[in-house]
Amino acid sequence: MSDDVDNSEDRDAPVLSQRLRLLVDLYCVEHGVELKYGEVAAALERQGISLSRARWSYMLNGHRTVDDPDLLAALADFFGVSADFLLRNGPVPDRLEAQLNLIRAMRLSKVRSFAARTLGDVSPRTLNAITQFLDDVASRNDDRR
Repeated sequence: MSDDVDNSEDRDAPVLSQRLRLLVDLYCVEHGVELKYGEVAAALERQGISLSRARWSYMLNGHRTVDDPDLLAALADFFGVSADFLLRNGPVPDRLEAQLNLIRAMRLSKVRSFAARTLGDVSPRTLNAITQFLDDVASRNDDRR
């Protein structure tokens, strides 16, 4: 393989994988059940798009780049997002952003709860300082996005 080959598409595979995994998780939250390959394949088949189990697997795992616009459009339709979102160009859908924010808040809450239980007889002033520190960290993380 020569050094002048453009491998920029290889970088899209992990982005697609990450975004598909987020959408699969969101599907689980919204529907209360795990998304099965067969459900995705059947929905795409109704649109005239074939999706093998192997292809679905390598898309989820980021092993290969997918540049089939019809497949990406069908997946975007299935998940209710823009095709641009799947390949990093589009904005994060509001419902996904809301779920991610909820998860962040729950994680932060668990950290606070753990700290309160673990620290035991710590003064309210110290607990408030810890809480303020955690809020500041969360705020800085939100500012980076």
